[in-house]
Amino acid sequence: QREGFDPPENCRLAIPKKGRLYEKVTEMLRGAGIEFRRENRLDVALCVGKPITLVFLPASDIATYVGEGDVDIGITGQDIVQESGVKVTEVMELGFGQCQLCVQAPVKNHVRRVEDLVGGRIVTSFPNITKKFFQEMDTAEQTTSVNFVSGSVEAACGLGLADAVVDLVETGTTMRAAGLEVVHEILSTQAILISNPQTPHQDIVDMLKRRLDGYITATKFKLVMYNVSLDKLERACAITPGKRSPTVTALDDPQFKAVSALVAKTELSETMDELHDIGATHILVFDVHNSLM
Repeated sequence: QREGFDPPENCRLAIPKKGRLYEKVTEMLRGAGIEFRRENRLDVALCVGKPITLVFLPASDIATYVGEGDVDIGITGQDIVQESGVKVTEVMELGFGQCQLCVQAPVKNHVRRVEDLVGGRIVTSFPNITKKFFQEMDTAEQTTSVNFVSGSVEAACGLGLADAVVDLVETGTTMRAAGLEVVHEILSTQAILISNPQTPHQDIVDMLKRRLDGYITATKFKLVMYNVSLDKLERACAITPGKRSPTVTALDDPQFKAVSALVAKTELSETMDELHDIGATHILVFDVHNSLM
């Protein structure tokens, strides 16, 4: 890090330094108007026009850095926050990186109840969550052994190192390739925005939440505009209620109104068909690049 590259008065925002999470987070930040340029071999970057310093960290470390106050805000997974055990404020869910943390056992062993694994050997990269989960079922006679590995968790059973593993499942492809199946889901997780409870930059936390909310809305909706006669207006508005209500505008022809409303992308085609069927005309669809609600 160069001298003075991270102004001390700046708000520090930690994001994953590489991989799919990095790509998704940087896309989302740019969509929210947070612009930056990351120089080669530097794990910090200044944001353009905002007193924000981006810090690029391993996703597994971000919750700890935020909880201890080394950075003010972070983007990481709910699983990482629980595993770290630090106290942070969960500002908002970001709607990507969804997966489940599951107990998995070899298909050939036909394990149907997670209780049948109590007293066995469990390998995981989430030892704190796993120990807490099994301790609630352990007895004086049976104590579950939980061992940590940093990667390739799914290989542990095949190598004879474990009776089961606790690992993240997204599509299940890796799990099935290793001959494993889900016995029990411990938690569902996704990417979240977190902040330190004592951050002096609450105004930036609020601004970032507002902008990310707007960007997420923009990625899920299209703006639909159309004309409709007065006698069909109520029916048309019922078809396109928008986020709160549609915007209705007068036209030169007093027998018609112009209506605009946000419509979920997943419902767009059906909505256009319904509008056409009731007699709406000049139906136009526009991309929404960002929004503030």
